[in-house]
Amino acid sequence: MLILFGLFFLLLLMGASIAMSMFISSVAFMVVYGLPLELIAQRLAAGVDSFPLLAVAFFVLAGNIMNQGGITKRIFSFADHLVGHFTGGLAHSNVLASVIFAGMSGSAIADTGGLGAIELQAMKDGGYDDDFSLAVTGASSLIGPVIPPSVPLVIFGVTASVSVGDLFTAGILPGILLAAAMMAVNYCICKNKGYEKRKRATLKEIWNCLKWSFWALLLPVIIRGGIIAGIFTPTEAAVIAVVYGILLGFLYKSITLKELPSVIRQTLDVTVGVLFIIASATLFSWILTFSQIPQTVAVYLMNLTDNPMTALIIVSVILLFIGLFMDITPAIVIMTPVLLPFITALGIDPVMFGIIMVLNLLIGLVTPPVGMVLFVLSGVSGVSIEKISKAIIPYILVSAGVILLIIVYTYLMAVHPGLPVPY
Repeated sequence: MLILFGLFFLLLLMGASIAMSMFISSVAFMVVYGLPLELIAQRLAAGVDSFPLLAVAFFVLAGNIMNQGGITKRIFSFADHLVGHFTGGLAHSNVLASVIFAGMSGSAIADTGGLGAIELQAMKDGGYDDDFSLAVTGASSLIGPVIPPSVPLVIFGVTASVSVGDLFTAGILPGILLAAAMMAVNYCICKNKGYEKRKRATLKEIWNCLKWSFWALLLPVIIRGGIIAGIFTPTEAAVIAVVYGILLGFLYKSITLKELPSVIRQTLDVTVGVLFIIASATLFSWILTFSQIPQTVAVYLMNLTDNPMTALIIVSVILLFIGLFMDITPAIVIMTPVLLPFITALGIDPVMFGIIMVLNLLIGLVTPPVGMVLFVLSGVSGVSIEKISKAIIPYILVSAGVILLIIVYTYLMAVHPGLPVPY
């Protein structure tokens, strides 16, 4: 393990990517211990040879098409007409738009890169402070990977051999709780800073905006309704989202055939990176399994506690720490086989554990030193990561509170099997 983890962290310190660090350290381990090198190609291929993983590529493509096709602008406008008159109206619109957009892209980065620019400009024009606007935009982007469809939940489902459809259904309520908690923070901050309320939109204005954005708002209904009703799988839903997004782009005359190749190239850049991370992490996690690390960790943790509540809190702390230094995709692929034996041995629902894992790791996206959302926000605004990180602390705290609520209910499910499951 000194070879595997020592070389892994050494490469990270030298500036290598996480995917390359996992790949090189895994190959070095296999060479030192004389394992057949043909296993490298087999494990890499096995990691990405999965039908559900196609959903990742298509949801990323759907998000890019919607950003390019102006669909995000219509979503934000409708959200603003609904809640813009409350204290902190634009901040609430920011969160509500992320809830709606979550039903289309399933990615925090897509949310930040697509809705983010529109939301930041609107809040700047509304007189909101830059650091507060950036904090709201970054925090609300975490809703995207929780409310279905969700790229991280697809990756967890594939890694843990858990139903992606069940994970999607289980993610709806936590996503809504997360949005409500963030809106509460918005209200308190805006009330304290004295931001003025805006005029309430009339019913006629709301109706006109609904007509203007109706077809864009219909997409999450189609995706979620189709999956829940069993009409199509999450992967098929991703393809439908792409086709629907292209049709809307043509309908709104906001995207042309000439622009599609550049959108596809953007998607390929993201997808290839994600799949290489998954492939490398699969090889890395196979070596962990080969070395019986998951079993060793499970035994060690079982010796610490056999109480499901304590176990979930310990695991959450571990995941929060890992999220500080590792991107969510490799963290899921590596840590799922390590922690799942311990979790299932205590009778904890693996679907609920998937929600808890993703929520914990998502917080790493808005915390230094490897917070990708922070880097995106800093890049588009010019505001330092330190300033954004300070402003986003209240949202991190309420997100942790939501995770704790879910942990409590998951614990009750483990000790009282008769409780209804949220999927």
